[in-house]
Amino acid sequence: MEITDSNYKELIESGKPVVIDFWATWCGPCRMVGPIIEELAATYGDQAVIGKCDVDNNTDVTADYGIRNIPTVIFFKDGKQVDKQVGSASKSVFEDKLKAIL
Repeated sequence: MEITDSNYKELIESGKPVVIDFWATWCGPCRMVGPIIEELAATYGDQAVIGKCDVDNNTDVTADYGIRNIPTVIFFKDGKQVDKQVGSASKSVFEDKLKAIL
């Protein structure tokens, strides 16, 4: 799912847990995290909103959450940020953080 300046507030307040991967096309480590996020979306997409936000095209949401380094993956529950992973990590790290908010 593509998360943008125009839809992120609605998604975060949807009542479901939300995972946002902040990335950019030119970011090497982002290309390692991207497939992990896609796998999690395929596995847990019915239980949580899982998507990607291109920082170059969505400056409002990027600024609202103080994204300075990418990739950054933020985890939301009940409309509030509850966890964050900055930089690349293994699938198990992301999956454990997601399971903690389900």
